[in-house]
Amino acid sequence: MKAYTKNHLRNYIWDSLIDKNLYIPPKLPYGRIPNFKGSTAAAELLRSTPEWNNSKTIFSSPDSAQKKVREFALKDKKLLIMASPKLKKGYLLIKPDNVEGNEKSASTINGAFKFGESINKFPLVDLVVEGSVAVDMHGNRLGKGGGYGDVEIQHLFNGKSIKNSTPIVTTVHEIQIIDKVPIEAHDKPINMIVTPKRVIRL
Repeated sequence: MKAYTKNHLRNYIWDSLIDKNLYIPPKLPYGRIPNFKGSTAAAELLRSTPEWNNSKTIFSSPDSAQKKVREFALKDKKLLIMASPKLKKGYLLIKPDNVEGNEKSASTINGAFKFGESINKFPLVDLVVEGSVAVDMHGNRLGKGGGYGDVEIQHLFNGKSIKNSTPIVTTVHEIQIIDKVPIEAHDKPINMIVTPKRVIRL
């Protein structure tokens, strides 16, 4: 694939997910982090990794494609930090002991607000999971265009909650892995990709 702008690449992925019937209705993927078919399988594969098993606190974006990641974190008794949509209400901390039996509900945006508490200071985070529209094998990630994922990762670094060796993961469908994501100075790289089929450490 030749060099395209970020917007061209977003539309290419969104169109591909629709053309191949790989998105999960009812919401079309356009303008959002797409909820892809296989997101549960990708979450299950991430759950089987040493990075997951060695983590006590997991940070996740609020995207629908990462809902199972958040549910598994709570079921596995891990502290969960979730960014609020567009960071309008900051960050939420959900404690697994407070949601026992309600992990599925607590992993949704509404449930996170119901069961979680707002935090201004991050604890140490062992694993970061971000949603993506596209990624490449160099760790470059393309979001939906608001820059929220980059801001979240920067906030974690600024708060000394993560370091360069912390796994920063995205779960995506295989077709969301492309040759090259164009990058800008503010873009934050990831170091791990999990699809429904494989784990890629970068």
